[in-house]
Amino acid sequence: MEAALRPSNPAATPVGNPAAAGATAAAARATAVRPADPDSRVVTPVAPSGAPLQRGIRWDTSLQGDVARAQQALDYLQRVASQLEALKADLSAKIAGRRDPARQIEARAQQLSSALAARSKQGGGGIDAQLDFRSAEPARTRFRIRGFDVATLQDGGQQTYAFSVGSAGGPNLTATIEPGMTPEEIAGRLNRTLMPVKVQVLLDSEQQLVFSAPESEWVGIKDAIAISGRGRVDTAEEPPVIAPEEWNIGNPDALRESLREVMQALARVRRSQDAASAALSAAMARTAQPAIPEAELQAITGDFAATAASHDYQSLLAITSALVGVSRDRVQALLGLR
Repeated sequence: MEAALRPSNPAATPVGNPAAAGATAAAARATAVRPADPDSRVVTPVAPSGAPLQRGIRWDTSLQGDVARAQQALDYLQRVASQLEALKADLSAKIAGRRDPARQIEARAQQLSSALAARSKQGGGGIDAQLDFRSAEPARTRFRIRGFDVATLQDGGQQTYAFSVGSAGGPNLTATIEPGMTPEEIAGRLNRTLMPVKVQVLLDSEQQLVFSAPESEWVGIKDAIAISGRGRVDTAEEPPVIAPEEWNIGNPDALRESLREVMQALARVRRSQDAASAALSAAMARTAQPAIPEAELQAITGDFAATAASHDYQSLLAITSALVGVSRDRVQALLGLR
């Protein structure tokens, strides 16, 4: 009977000695629960999983650039579209004689001119002077080379042309144009030849050659293109799709011409909006990631909390530097991509 009532571990539970019992219980509590050490950076252990935890979120900088470019383009195009719609209404009213908003038209034209002048800064870098949006690359400047067109190349027999592009001379690139080549074949051969110097060649709606170069490099290219047998050639940059500063609304014909330009520009803006929306949707679809396991989220937050609670200067400096400029709007925008 006494054996049955005797504790299995007398040292662990002293009987008849309250002081010893209290000391033992305190020691047990101290062993079971350790005080938090803010400098230890100890994270609560998580259950092992089949795959190692990845402490962090992977960011695709190229993908984020595509998202930002499309978002900025949409914002800019929406502003331009609103201004064009207002101009369209005012011009139509003046032509129809319903009212005479001449001063309002001039003010709106100046506002539109300012918006177009800020295109390269406010449009995300993907909208060119023709208000076309490019999702895969920065905006390009379109130009033509005087005297170097499809008809001239087709009538010249077999010729080999060597090109030099760029302020530093650039590499010599050659293209052979053979008799019987179609405009599409000529444009394709020239495009392949000039691709190494970032010059593209396409055909317009009238089957004429249109060259283009990155907008950011156009200044160093436009006066530095040479072709064998011709020397330095003259380039003509395509005018912007709309130029409100050149409008003359003093007579009905000028008003109709201005209205026609506004409607054409508005149609192009609508197409660019559709292209930017499609690019944004595609980019956001690429951001879709599998859900982060709960264990991994707990580990990430635990690491962050332990680091934030520490007194280590380098750790605190890294956290505060990373959070500089992070506003509520930016956090909500990033969460919206998930």
